[in-house]
Amino acid sequence: MGFIHVTVAALCYVVVVFVGFPLFSNAELDPSFYKNTCPNVSSIVREVVRNVSKKDPRMLASLIRLHFHDCFVLGCDASVLLNNTDTPPKIESEQQAFPNNNSLRGLDVVNQIKTAVENACPGIVSCADILTLAAEVSSVLAGGPDWKVPLGRRDGLTANRTLANQNLPAPFFTLTQLKSAFTAQGLNTTDLVALSGAHTIGRAHCSFINSRLFNFSNSGKPDPTLDTTYLQTLRNTCPNNGPATNLVNFDPTTPDTFDKNYYSNLQGKKGLLQSDQELFSTSDADTISIVNTFANNQDAFYESFKASMIKMGNIGVLTGKNGEIRKQCNFINKKSVELDLASVVPKESSEEGIVSSF
Repeated sequence: MGFIHVTVAALCYVVVVFVGFPLFSNAELDPSFYKNTCPNVSSIVREVVRNVSKKDPRMLASLIRLHFHDCFVLGCDASVLLNNTDTPPKIESEQQAFPNNNSLRGLDVVNQIKTAVENACPGIVSCADILTLAAEVSSVLAGGPDWKVPLGRRDGLTANRTLANQNLPAPFFTLTQLKSAFTAQGLNTTDLVALSGAHTIGRAHCSFINSRLFNFSNSGKPDPTLDTTYLQTLRNTCPNNGPATNLVNFDPTTPDTFDKNYYSNLQGKKGLLQSDQELFSTSDADTISIVNTFANNQDAFYESFKASMIKMGNIGVLTGKNGEIRKQCNFINKKSVELDLASVVPKESSEEGIVSSF
């Protein structure tokens, strides 16, 4: 996805308040949900993710992002994993929404995990829970916090590409737009700042920062909130009219370590995306004090990040008899029996860097 898609995406990112979700704690979720039915599920997830990340450290950021992109659309129901299907029930995959198109990574890793889990505990663990566990494991493997993941989600029966275009924050969002997007999901300002800290790892494509470097807000000048030395460093990687797919680290100091440096970077005017720097450079914003707290106290960041990840993981969950436990994460069960699943795999992008704001 290049500049044309970015321009179109800018027109399509409309923030809506999507109501009707159980937005906060869900009494039916429990970290010990699989204690008797699949006691080793966490270890299985950890082993697959660890092996993949040895060869591809960026995958840890990709899996956290995949969980985020799932939960902000229809809730945490693994709808982001569903492929297009033309026969009833027709599904328009969220994978082709502007924030996801040619950018989602980790779909094949989730399928690897699902295969391993099914071999151990067939028909027990949902793809939604696998996404949630993989995000927590990724944090730990990158040196970040661990937490007890509430489990017991079931998988949704459809996807919603329109909502994916509407609900996922864009990298050029202002603070007001970011707050609106998070409020729509029942998340507050502290959640916004804490979850943004996931940008302490990962990469972004030059296409999402070029306007900041050369023509911010059609001014013909760079974004004034960018440190001038950092600006030149970014321009070296992302020259004007250069390759849009060059990759840039979110954190120029410790790009593959989950730490508090993201917030120190914001203090130094070294936030990569506009939506990152907005948290600190918006005049009189209530986010500034939170950034300062996290920059000075990694434990405070970790505790808030854990709480916000659990809170986000509760958005719109299906439990009990709602939804299903998919046999294959990319298709609902009705479709799975109609297909030769050995020959049908999701489109896996090789480009991790094209991102939404989160």
